[in-house]
Amino acid sequence: MSLTTRWIEIDAGGGEHYDGYLALPRAGKGPGVVIVQEIFGVNAHIRSVAEQYALAGYVAFAPDIFWRGERRVELGYEGADRDKALALLKGLDVEKTVADLGAAAKTLRAQPETTGKIGAVGFCFGGQLAYLMAARGTADAAVAYYGGGIQNKLDEADKIRAPIMFHYAEHDSSIPQTAVSEVKKRFAAHPNALFFDYPGVQHGFNCSDRSAYDQHASALAHGRTLEFLSSNL
Repeated sequence: MSLTTRWIEIDAGGGEHYDGYLALPRAGKGPGVVIVQEIFGVNAHIRSVAEQYALAGYVAFAPDIFWRGERRVELGYEGADRDKALALLKGLDVEKTVADLGAAAKTLRAQPETTGKIGAVGFCFGGQLAYLMAARGTADAAVAYYGGGIQNKLDEADKIRAPIMFHYAEHDSSIPQTAVSEVKKRFAAHPNALFFDYPGVQHGFNCSDRSAYDQHASALAHGRTLEFLSSNL
């Protein structure tokens, strides 16, 4: 039996709505996971990530976070597409986006297929957003893959009570090792914060559509993430 996938509507409040891509596990029900996109939209890769988590038994939901600027944007990773992604990111209101993700988590919790708790797994800028979801209490566990800018939002760290996992690439041109050290230092006393470093790899190592993809690091990080989610959701 193939996976069931569909786009569903999210109530963003104030009479506004936006969409998210839902992938259901073959068992029909399971814990929920919000998959928070990179800056390239809910593209084929992010949809495949949602389906990957559905295959692992989760009700996976990838919200369209750029909807306020352009709905259902789907971009590649180089050239004009990358330029457009950066322009969309520049126009994004982070606080509104975090609130939108809270609405997405609420929508996911309300699905009849969702049982138990809700996790958030975010990539790149989405990693920062997963971190902020944990800080706002809209995720019961969070995973940040090479989350850009977290070091600039460490004033949010004390709000995080949920388990949180960080994956960092050694040769990340977007996140210097000094920034990684700042985040690690800030979470040193957190009882449920886990950090994993991936030597020799670059930003975006999880994405098989990017030149930075590294199969070993991607598989290792995914296994660690699944173990983390299974322990906390």
